[in-house]
Amino acid sequence: MKSIEEILQERILVLDGAMGTMLQRYKFQEKDFRGNRFKDWEHPLQGNNDLLSLTQPEAIAEVHRKYFAAGADIVETNTFSGTTIAMADYHMEELVYELNYESAKIAKKVADEFTAKEPHKPRFVAGSIGPTNKTASMSPDVNDPGFRAVSFDELRIAYKEQVEALLDGGSDILLVETIFDTLNAKAALFAIEEVKEERNSTVPVMVSGTITDASGRTLSGQTAEAFLISISHISILTVGFNCALGAKQLTPHLEVISSKTGYGVSAHPNAGLPNAFGEYDETPEQMADQIKEYVEKGLINIVGGCCGTTPEHIEAIADLVKEYKPRKLAIPV
Repeated sequence: MKSIEEILQERILVLDGAMGTMLQRYKFQEKDFRGNRFKDWEHPLQGNNDLLSLTQPEAIAEVHRKYFAAGADIVETNTFSGTTIAMADYHMEELVYELNYESAKIAKKVADEFTAKEPHKPRFVAGSIGPTNKTASMSPDVNDPGFRAVSFDELRIAYKEQVEALLDGGSDILLVETIFDTLNAKAALFAIEEVKEERNSTVPVMVSGTITDASGRTLSGQTAEAFLISISHISILTVGFNCALGAKQLTPHLEVISSKTGYGVSAHPNAGLPNAFGEYDETPEQMADQIKEYVEKGLINIVGGCCGTTPEHIEAIADLVKEYKPRKLAIPV
């Protein structure tokens, strides 16, 4: 079977769409999140999507299956909030290793099913590493600008536990995503490098920031180019952007990093911008039409969807990109 590094040079790879959007369709209530195992948990659990890997594993597997069937080459594990820092909201820090391990196992099992059926199109699992709900480079207290809710070392330790579990569960790639604070991402990348060194591992790493406003900056104030420079000391598979913006709004920022990096470039934008109700209206056809600009300009190597995207969106994107060549890589992967 070819490695993902080899395939990346041959064709544009397709990432899956939104896990959260799909899980909303199940209309899970508090009792569904709890299942039998957590029925007596003394804190509310509804909204803890990562927990569904333990209490509703078949639903998670079904979402992965739908994305693979739609044409995705890579699915992300259901672990966006899988750190002790984020899980503290639910008092579930002790479950972090198990949540990541089981999530990766579920995704890997489904990936192997599809690879066995279509050996010419191997499927991969990206261990999803979210940004946590704390920021290391800004104060959450306007009256105390020097205060930090979390330290670099606390982040590093939390990310390291997540990374080890994701690899133990079978992740083929590690995806540090939705980065709003590059210092958080540096802690994640530092932890990944530590684990790789300890295990003599060569697991590929994807890095994906998020531009949060029309000025083209991350929440911690970096431009696309500054973000790229500040993570370029690490050897990575791809760098790119996801979330926050729709495909069209993301184009100029992808142009910037595509012209400045030798690594692969990834994009998984939202299905447009949310409406007044926080919902996403962009159809699969509309989204694919905007992504056409990416491939015509040769900007990307991996493309998928974030908030509001469904298997229908991914199918439209997969149908589009198979006609186009991937962006040329200057740095060998």
